[in-house]
Amino acid sequence: MDQYGRTVATCSVGGTDLGKWLVLSGLALDWPQYSKGRYAGVPREAERAGRGFWKGSYVEPWLYRACIRSSGKPSSCSDDANAPS
Repeated sequence: MDQYGRTVATCSVGGTDLGKWLVLSGLALDWPQYSKGRYAGVPREAERAGRGFWKGSYVEPWLYRACIRSSGKPSSCSDDANAPS
C-alpha cells in the first residue's frame, strides 16, 4: 500500500513482469519509489532504443514538476535541453 492507501503490486503473465515490459517498451515510466530498483536501467534502455514515448523529446513528470517548483517556466522546464541523457 502506498501513502494514499492504494495497492502497489507486481503483475505478471507467463513469467513476464508486465511492469518491466511496459517500461522497456516505452509505454510506462518506472517509479523507483515503488519498484525499489527492480527496473534500474530499463528506462534508459528504452530511451536509447527510442521506444514508445522516447521516440521524441520527453522529460519525466517528476523532473518537470521539480523544475516548476524551483521557479522554472513551463517552456524552460520541458525543452530538449532539460531532458535526461
